[in-house]
Formats: sequence, structure tokens, C-alpha cells
Amino acid sequence: MGYRAAGKSSTGNSILGREKFDLKRSAQCVRRHGEVADRHITAIEAPGWLSDYTVEESPELLKQEILLSVSLCTPGPHAVLLIIDVNSRFKEKERKALQGHLNLLGERVWSHTIVLFTHGDSLLETFIEQHIESEGQDLQWLLDKCGNRYHVLNNQNRSDDTQIKELLEKIEETVTQNNGYHFEIDRKILQEMKKRRRAEEERAKERMKRMRKQRDNIRSQMSM
Repeated sequence: MGYRAAGKSSTGNSILGREKFDLKRSAQCVRRHGEVADRHITAIEAPGWLSDYTVEESPELLKQEILLSVSLCTPGPHAVLLIIDVNSRFKEKERKALQGHLNLLGERVWSHTIVLFTHGDSLLETFIEQHIESEGQDLQWLLDKCGNRYHVLNNQNRSDDTQIKELLEKIEETVTQNNGYHFEIDRKILQEMKKRRRAEEERAKERMKRMRKQRDNIRSQMSM
């Protein structure tokens, strides 16, 4: 999960060890499976938001897909990987956008979230801790919110499976910290989303009916 162009698809491919996710942007959730380090992994990519758009500015469909993403693996994801490109600025505007979109899932999501920094090769000789400190209070706020859980990934170096094994270990640690429980979205939130989705589908059907009626009227007038 994360903003557009943060490296979500590449991260999914790195985790699963093959090109499972299309790098082209999708408006819908994408689910893929694979065997990694003797584990059966289900990875779900949610569509990304614009990094400086508030949740109120994002399309309704995007918000629905973010909510839907966590219900695509039963009984729920063990961890939510929040993707952040180390090359991108992360200040108040970006922090508010991220906070708003993740809060769609409810407050409990933060205890299951791991911040995953992509393009780790760009850090060169800089340690990730130095990068976090140089970014300032907004990035530090995010890490505090996530219980200081983070990992650095170099998607350009797929041959190094150590970074994926370490990530899986951090996911297992997160599960342990949550007493073995997966993340499960509040049913009320999901029901409200499905209700809005049905209403949107009904409105779309009504629009189609009106368009067909207008088209039929035009045809009948032309044939007179």
C-alpha cells in the first residue's frame, strides 16, 4: 500500500521472486501468490493515491479499493507494508495524505503496519537511520505510529534474497507483537463501504438507462 510510483509493484515482484505484478498502474487491487522461503505468500497490491492529495480529494473508487484490499486474503493480512520511496520528499502534506488514506482502515491498522523503504540503493553510504533523521518530524511521526517497524528494500538487486528473508522475519515479529492475530478490518467500516459501492453502482445503472432512453428518443425522432 502507498502512493503512486512508490514502487509497490516492484516490491511485490521482489517479495515473490518473479514478475507477478504488472508495473502499469491499476485502478483495482491485484492479488498474487507464491512460495517464498518455504512459506506460502499471498501479496495484495492496492492502487496508490497521489502523494499530496488528501483522502477527501481522492476518488471514491480508490478509497473503496483500499478498503477491499485487506479483505482479499482470508482471514486477513498478517502485515500491511506501507511503501515509501527514499528519494521522495516526506513532509507535512505527504504525511497528512498517507495518514488519511491509511485511517480508512481504522486505527487498528497501525499496529500491523511496517514502513518499507524502496530504492534502498539510492542511499549509497547513508544509513537509513541517518535518512530518517534528515527527513525530520513527519517521517519520524510515521515510524512512531508504526511502532518503529521499518525495512529497506533494493528492488534492483533481486539476487539478494537476504533482504526478503529479513522482511519475512520482521512480518513474523509483527504477528507476535499482535499476539498472533492478523489484521481484520472493522465490519462496520466494510459494510459501510459495500453500501456506498452498491449506491454508486445503482447510480451508474440509472445513468446508463437515461443515456439509452435519450439515444432511443433521438433515433425515433430521426426516423420520423
